Amino acid sequence: MTLKIHIDDSAVAPYEQVRAQISEQARSGVLPVGYRLPTVRGLAQSLGLAANTVAKAYRALESDGVIETRGRNGTFIAAAGSAAEREAASAAQVYAERVRRLGLDEDAALQTVRDALRAAYED
Repeated sequence: MTLKIHIDDSAVAPYEQVRAQISEQARSGVLPVGYRLPTVRGLAQSLGLAANTVAKAYRALESDGVIETRGRNGTFIAAAGSAAEREAASAAQVYAERVRRLGLDEDAALQTVRDALRAAYED
C-alpha cells in the first residue's frame, strides 16, 4: 500500500485535491489506520507543489479527524469511530510495529492475536 496522489490542472485547488485524495484513500481503507504519511516537504517535493500547499491540506485533514500528527514521530491516518475503537486501533498499530521489529511474519503475528483474543473472550 502506498499513497497515490495525482494533481491535475482542474479548477480544484491543489491543496483540495491532496486533501480529497488522502481522505478518500483513508475512508476506503487503501490507506489503513496507522499508515504513516510522507512529511509535508517530502510530499510537496514529490508532487511538485509548495510545502505550504501540502501543509494546508494536512491541517484540513487533521481538523476533519482523518489524520493525526504525533509530534516528531510523523503524521498518520487516524482511527475513526468511537474512543474505544480509536484506542484499539492505536494499540493494534503499536503491536504491529513491535512484532515487525521482533521479526514475526504476518501469519505468526495474526495467530498470536487470535490466541490472545480467544483467551480474553473465553467464558
